[in-house]
Amino acid sequence: MIETVEAPNSGYRYMPGVFQYSCGIAALPGFAIERVRFAEPVPLKQGFAKIAEILKAAGRPLTAFGACELRSPAPFTEDGFKAFNEIYIQTLVDWGIMKDGINPIARSNVCPQIDPPAEPSFYAFSYTVPADNAPKSFVIAGSGEAPEGKGNYRDHTVALGDTSPAGLQKKAQFVLGEMERRMSAFGGSWRDITGAQLYTVHDIHPFLESELGNRGVFRHGLTWHFNRPPVEGLDYEMDCRCVHRERVV
Repeated sequence: MIETVEAPNSGYRYMPGVFQYSCGIAALPGFAIERVRFAEPVPLKQGFAKIAEILKAAGRPLTAFGACELRSPAPFTEDGFKAFNEIYIQTLVDWGIMKDGINPIARSNVCPQIDPPAEPSFYAFSYTVPADNAPKSFVIAGSGEAPEGKGNYRDHTVALGDTSPAGLQKKAQFVLGEMERRMSAFGGSWRDITGAQLYTVHDIHPFLESELGNRGVFRHGLTWHFNRPPVEGLDYEMDCRCVHRERVV
């Protein structure tokens, strides 16, 4: 069993990842995860302010913030991605969420091919609320086709630069396996999910049934965003969740 850690004053536990995000979160007993999507992407600074307002209105502390989905203008260079993350995590430190370089927040950050935002922005976020006898709920962070924590992505990317059907299938196999590994940390599987999201601008039809369909990803359909992963050289990303209450603001 993969070790998970309880985040203080949060209502959730997390699967440790890298400094910029965790691999996923799951609600603790007595809590449930809720998801809020913004009708339009909200720039990072204003987005954090709106999230704080929503948490306050729900009677929840800032530490109840557990996951987010971001949209960026275009894929970053590796150095640019590191610089962005240093800016992003500062608010998590200020909110008392991130301490000693340990980040419990699950995250996806992708780049729309069409009509991208002018600057990094919030698309959605998730947080915990008290809930007696709630069913399990979890949010799995986005993963592209490279393992995290290796120092760089390029040297470890599956089928780097290969967007042929065979290359994309290898990328999908890696990402699907990573989704399953992360879900298993919370006792979850594709049978539990209420939503699955895929991010790529390439043709995935040759392996949609054989790889995604046969694993059970389509249990409640699939949301395909015509987006790129956040780092140059990555071509395929997914995330998934088991969340029973969602709304748009």
